[in-house]
Amino acid sequence: MRQIALDTETTGINTSDGHRVIEIGCVEMDNRRITGREYHCYLNPRREIDEGAIRIHGLTLDKLKDKPLFEDIADEFLEFIADSELIIHNARFDVGFLDNELSLIAHKKNSIENHALVLDTLAMARSMHPGKKNSLDALCNRYLIDRTARQVHGALIDADLLAKVYLAMTGGQETLNLGEISKNQNAKEGPLIADSNLPQVLLEANTSELEAHELFLDKMMTEGNCLWRKNSEN
Repeated sequence: MRQIALDTETTGINTSDGHRVIEIGCVEMDNRRITGREYHCYLNPRREIDEGAIRIHGLTLDKLKDKPLFEDIADEFLEFIADSELIIHNARFDVGFLDNELSLIAHKKNSIENHALVLDTLAMARSMHPGKKNSLDALCNRYLIDRTARQVHGALIDADLLAKVYLAMTGGQETLNLGEISKNQNAKEGPLIADSNLPQVLLEANTSELEAHELFLDKMMTEGNCLWRKNSEN
């Protein structure tokens, strides 16, 4: 199944105040594997950007004056997301802004849901982790997703983090990307082969590994009975 993690940055909070989309970022997944295909663009909103929004994403009107208008990229964007499932964190916000952009150019299909399915990971996270923080940052921490490269909010950066969070929330990436193995020094040294003649060493889990294990058990508890947790309670 083709899925696309999507994020936007905007000039402000409400479309009713005339705020516009200024950045779109998309990361493609196919059969639960991040493919490397992306869609990314900056947009000229032709209006000032709220100071609060600038503090979040660092984009100013001066930086965007030479960028295309939404109407210039609408067709290629819609073609990229066509017939996919969009994975969006707080989908109501992003879809509302994109629907507004489609309406402003009088597009014949002025709703994102006419082009793709929509799954809201914020609603999913609230169901899985009731009473806990479920922002993208909080989920990255919970699922041990590295976000050190994220100095400011950016649509493509956040879409990439969201794709990894979604895969972690729903059971991980099923298809191993062999290209990632080459980044591992052991892989460069040759295949890892078990040698029964080597001494067997018992390594104890460290604190972060134990925390990750408990988080995984928490997830299992939300989905039904957890045999390991039940045994530990007896």
